[in-house]
Amino acid sequence: MPFPDDVFRHTPELRDRITPPDVSEMRFGLDRFDELDAQAKVEGWPPGWRMEHDAREANRSAVLSERLDRGLWVFAYGSLIWDPAVHVEEYRYGNLMGWHRSFCMRLEGGRGTHDQPGLMAALDEGGQCNGVVFRIPAELVDRETQFMWRREMFSGSYRPVFFDVATPQGSVEALTFVMDRSNRRYMPNLPKDEAARMIAFAEGGLGPNFEYLDSLVRHLDELGIADQNMRQLHALAVAYRGKKKTDGLEFC
Repeated sequence: MPFPDDVFRHTPELRDRITPPDVSEMRFGLDRFDELDAQAKVEGWPPGWRMEHDAREANRSAVLSERLDRGLWVFAYGSLIWDPAVHVEEYRYGNLMGWHRSFCMRLEGGRGTHDQPGLMAALDEGGQCNGVVFRIPAELVDRETQFMWRREMFSGSYRPVFFDVATPQGSVEALTFVMDRSNRRYMPNLPKDEAARMIAFAEGGLGPNFEYLDSLVRHLDELGIADQNMRQLHALAVAYRGKKKTDGLEFC
């Protein structure tokens, strides 16, 4: 069902641009894991490529200890903005200090391979990040965060933490999924030119890595969320793809 009108009372520009959870492909059950486990075998993904169900649930319980009976704010900086896949009761624009969007997570499956890995966006330390915060109502927190953990903690590469996020209506403490710097997929201090090259050429079972970056930048622009670094990365990736076509080579 569509969101109630008052969900966007502070962000009317977002109305009709946010995917309702009931039609979201990101609101998936445990059967989706079985499908991807089969794909992982075919594509030769490394052992431990995803979190086991018990470990994921233990992580959710620990992070949300004593928070399951009250409303939960979540800071969104990527696809969670326009496709939260959970039921929410309020959206606000938000700014998180001390963290920035960065394509710093290595992708060896999905939109990359072992031989030509791609990159996924995460939050890394330093700078600031413009995004949104949304609130899950107290009576739905336990149920809805199960869907969120299946999505965000699928591989265990993020670290769920709470930060104060500034909004035009006042600061809120929001759950935020940041890059786990101890994870083997973390690629720190990657030059922007190298990141653009990887994104331009990587492709996996879910399609080209470039489509992911292109979707991110397009959605941020449509929603009026500024991120000049992402635009620059996108421009570099476009240039790499254009050069490869000019050279008469085909994409992998």
